Amino acid sequence: MNPSLSKEQKIAQIFFPAAFVHDTEENYQALENLIQNENIGGLTFFHSRISAAANFEKRQEVLNVEDTLEKLITLINRYQQAAANPLLISIDGEFGLAMRIEETPAYPFAISLGGISLEAEKQVEEVGFKMGLDMKACGIHLNLAPCADVNTNPLNPVIGYRSFGSETPIVARLALAAYKGMKKAGIGACLKHFPGHGDTQTDSHLGLPVVHKTKAQLEAEELSPFQYGIDHGVEMIMVGHLAVPALSGGKEIAASISREIITDLLKKEMGFEGLVISDALNMKAVSNQFPIPGQLEWEAFHAGNDILCFSDHVKEGIETIVKEATEDEIEVAYQKIQTLKKKLGVEKKHIDIPSFDWENHDKLLEKLSKEFICQLQGEINSIQIRDLGESGNLGHRSFPDSNETTFSKLLHEAFGRNLLEISDKKAELMLISLFVPSAKPINQFGLSNEVIEEIIQLAKSKPCILYLFGNPLSLRHLGDLKAFRSIVVAYQSFDATQRVAIKHLMGESKAIGRLSVKLS
Repeated sequence: MNPSLSKEQKIAQIFFPAAFVHDTEENYQALENLIQNENIGGLTFFHSRISAAANFEKRQEVLNVEDTLEKLITLINRYQQAAANPLLISIDGEFGLAMRIEETPAYPFAISLGGISLEAEKQVEEVGFKMGLDMKACGIHLNLAPCADVNTNPLNPVIGYRSFGSETPIVARLALAAYKGMKKAGIGACLKHFPGHGDTQTDSHLGLPVVHKTKAQLEAEELSPFQYGIDHGVEMIMVGHLAVPALSGGKEIAASISREIITDLLKKEMGFEGLVISDALNMKAVSNQFPIPGQLEWEAFHAGNDILCFSDHVKEGIETIVKEATEDEIEVAYQKIQTLKKKLGVEKKHIDIPSFDWENHDKLLEKLSKEFICQLQGEINSIQIRDLGESGNLGHRSFPDSNETTFSKLLHEAFGRNLLEISDKKAELMLISLFVPSAKPINQFGLSNEVIEEIIQLAKSKPCILYLFGNPLSLRHLGDLKAFRSIVVAYQSFDATQRVAIKHLMGESKAIGRLSVKLS
């Protein structure tokens, strides 16, 4: 396509190093120089160096996060300006731009969307579409999502809420629906983390997870959503850093650098003809194994990856691949990237800061919340709730302790001073609203032992209705769930979701969702 490019320049096109929105001017310039000197093919944007590590939730404590969106747009324009060939801009935004960029629309987690029981594929495709439009407006061409992992291990530290659930056929259909929605919006998407990261207990940001299952078991569960995607024309798959000895000739080697898993299984046996992208090459599962800069990049390329994401050693990686690879291999890789860029309309153009339609976004969240809110056990007698509320016999506790939530405010609007605090023992029925602090299972989803113990004791002492705003897997910490008269899983803590929860409590809305994960 472009014979004037050297082998080095062609192979550089498969490199997509990390770009950090919040960084130093010195680091911005270093990346600018890399773009100019090495002719890389693209960038993957992250919020900051802190959030690219495994402690993503802690980022607000350490950083000034003002103007993240403005900074992102400024950097995309600046880096495109520096590039001889237009850069393909990617981001990892599983629940929208908001996963990385403050003050942009956040969509429900995959675990919540997996709770939709009616026309779930249509709804999830709409979410993918809206998410894709947000990204396209920011000059982003590729979203490194959705997860096609089946969440079969409730202790999984890294997938959990990012998966559509525990049931393989549902995960397969919803992952494809999200992918199709993004494609419809005109951006690229990819299924991840092949061959399936759902049944692991190690965080691959920190170490190498190993899945000990037979090939038959893997085909029935982990591999199935990817095969479904391949059969329906998915064009990009990300390979994860997890070892699956049954697929790699008995070796405990990360799938992302295993030729048996990428070339032999994914491409030849499963018939995948699209692009394979590596998971971030800075992750400890693989980065610790190769002390010589450039060696990991060559191993990933040789295994069959077409795009190398988040390489920390671009220059050395290019040199090593050029030295080790054949001319044919280099040409094939280069052509694949050029075809992808053409398909996604990658070009140099100035991007303006977009404005988002927050009103319609809120309406969408309300519509989705009505679909996924789930009555897990018991029933709500809204006539009794109103009677108790008006007669002063209804209690309410919010955990963490706050009357500032939308749920609390709407309750107080409905019943005013009649709404009892727990100190008043005469409450005949207690409403408990639990806002789970973290989506990840580490440290009991951020729930303190005191909060857990207090909720368990409350449920033992009198009839309690629990509204859970957060990851339903956190229910595993609340003792015998039969102690609660009723449990409603609301999944998210969006204002829109809390409004729908109050409507449900008052009998104005039904809970028609399902539980997307197995609790045991």
